[in-house]
Amino acid sequence: MLKVLFSSRMTAFHAMVVVLVPAFVWLGFWQLDRAETRSAAVDLQRDNVAADPVPVGELASVGDDVDPADRWRTVEATGTWDPEHEVLLRNRDGSRGVGFHVLTPLVTEDGTGLLVNRGWIERGENAKDTPDAPPLPEGTVEVTGRLQFGETEENTGLHNREGMPEGQIMFVDVDMLAEELPYPIYGGYVELTGQDPVPDPAPERVALQEEDTGMSASYAVQWWVFAVVAVVGWVVLIRRELRDARSGAAGGEAGAEGGVRRSGGGPGAGSTHGNGDTGEGPAEGPAPAEEGPGRTRT
Repeated sequence: MLKVLFSSRMTAFHAMVVVLVPAFVWLGFWQLDRAETRSAAVDLQRDNVAADPVPVGELASVGDDVDPADRWRTVEATGTWDPEHEVLLRNRDGSRGVGFHVLTPLVTEDGTGLLVNRGWIERGENAKDTPDAPPLPEGTVEVTGRLQFGETEENTGLHNREGMPEGQIMFVDVDMLAEELPYPIYGGYVELTGQDPVPDPAPERVALQEEDTGMSASYAVQWWVFAVVAVVGWVVLIRRELRDARSGAAGGEAGAEGGVRRSGGGPGAGSTHGNGDTGEGPAEGPAPAEEGPGRTRT
């Protein structure tokens, strides 16, 4: 039976099971870890959105990015808009399709700039057009918004491209923008949720992108089911191979015994059909009658 279990075909199945089952188990735990991470992000977002507003200086500082634990916190700032250094973020979704987000610096009372995403506007006739954003109110304004850490190629998957129209960028690269501004700016940026006075018209507010736990937990269960199926299938295959091997061996022995019986002697072997036990042919008939007196030959 060892010869059957370690044939070339069965050895390949053994190797496959040894590789796949641990891989399936690991993938299950990986998906479970992702589910836990996403669940923590959902809880963080819910708690931070519900938290009371705080001055932006309590959670953001110049030269440092926003702590991920403070993402989505509502912050407040007072200052004046700087329309001269306003830029547009390309390929941003809104209620009417793909357009731009308007990113405008707010110069706070202490002279520090705060990057504010004022909202979505429609694109122009083609991708190279730079549409005009709604005008900004003059004088001092008070704004509130959700705090976000800076965008990078790593956390967005976007890449800055050369040859873009002037005043358009792909993502909120705080370090790059800081080099273009004549004043220091806070790390991260803010998604505007309110301002006083309220301008009319105004860009469409950026909707909160709610975090989702996704399907990671169910995917983890699926990977573990695959591992169980692989083990069960492996056991079934081994049992079938052993059963087939035993059936083949039993059939061979039965065939050998039948051959011996057919080749050996039996009752009446070597005899011929005849009369008596001598094996001679049939006895001759009665001898002709002898001629004698009174008898004539017929």
